[in-house]
Amino acid sequence: MTERVVETAAMINGMSPELVTGVFDFWMLAQDDPRLMTLLPQARALFVEAEGVSLILPVAVMAVQGLPETSPMGQITLNVFSSLDGVGLTAAVALAEAEIACNMVAAFHHGHAFVPVARAEEALADLVALAG
Repeated sequence: MTERVVETAAMINGMSPELVTGVFDFWMLAQDDPRLMTLLPQARALFVEAEGVSLILPVAVMAVQGLPETSPMGQITLNVFSSLDGVGLTAAVALAEAEIACNMVAAFHHGHAFVPVARAEEALADLVALAG
């Protein structure tokens, strides 16, 4: 297993951002929605909230299910094995200075930034520059 990076500068310098192919969007369904079981295997991520189940889905999957796009996003994966208790990576990649909306998802191995698809290439360039 690859050793997890905890130190802030090492996480930032090693993040090697990569734009994932595809367009994604966030959607919420009630926990008892019958479409949920069909969509779960195709979801990039899910989170259960009091209001329902939030899913990150490919927009093509949403179209098949008749779910309208709300905020099409590009996914940028930060290819560093960052520790879940590492501090500073999310703050560093927030993209606020560039005024790019950035929705971070932390998974077991990597952080993932979801940014408006129209600005995904710009966000990727900013993150590559940040990584040095």
